[in-house]
Amino acid sequence: MTAITNSTSSDIQAESISRKGRMSLPHQITMMAWRSLVTTFRIPAAIIPGIIISVFFLFVYTGSLGNASNFLPGLAGKSYLAFILPVSIVSSALSGAGVAGQAIVRDIENGYFDKLLLTPISRSALLLGPMIAGAVTLGLQTVIVLAVGILLGLQSATGVAGMLVVVGMALLLGVGFSGFTVSVALRSGSAAATQGGSFLFFPLTFLTATFVPVSLLSGWIKTAAVFNPITYVLEAMRSVLLDGWQGDVLASGVASAAVLGIVLFIFALLSLRSRTARR
Repeated sequence: MTAITNSTSSDIQAESISRKGRMSLPHQITMMAWRSLVTTFRIPAAIIPGIIISVFFLFVYTGSLGNASNFLPGLAGKSYLAFILPVSIVSSALSGAGVAGQAIVRDIENGYFDKLLLTPISRSALLLGPMIAGAVTLGLQTVIVLAVGILLGLQSATGVAGMLVVVGMALLLGVGFSGFTVSVALRSGSAAATQGGSFLFFPLTFLTATFVPVSLLSGWIKTAAVFNPITYVLEAMRSVLLDGWQGDVLASGVASAAVLGIVLFIFALLSLRSRTARR
């Protein structure tokens, strides 16, 4: 009975999308993103672990390295909490990205994705909807991490505006990471492979200035940090929390997150083309 109900619901949704095939692209993207968000928030277990892990990392990092700013060049007199908090946000991005991929996998498994492919809806909307939903999920997780940081004594050098910038950077980063897991979901159609794919970005968190400023890195890890887009996102978040408004640093962070998002969206489009070509 449940299977019949779910099938009927999918048919109704697909028929509705077909009737609205001439709606604008932003409207299509908004509709798909909203659907992904509703589906995701019906399963709290898909979101809560990411929040717990991020908050856990924040407590561990500040508890074990909280006094590091007293002896690290470039951090003297500054808050190590504000320095390390962006790392917890990047950790959240990994789980937020997985949410987008899992939404695609669920649609593939229940046949709804094939129904969507038969409608006039834009292929870009099919991908951007779940990707934006994943970014919004990360944005909400970032707000929670910031709230915990404030309870721990976080003070932003740029006030509330700077914290909003951090949330915005997290949204951009979430779009990029989500693009990768959506690509894995389209190519594999497997929930396990998609979940595993989201952790391929995990090394990027540590191949950068995770615990110390970039200037203190050396050797191969400094080279890796220079080419790692996450480095510039972290630097941008840290600058608004620690140093105030620095236009060049902020621009580098936004550009890195945007390029990452564009490249991985193209990868997702190619993955969708590959999937439809096999059918």
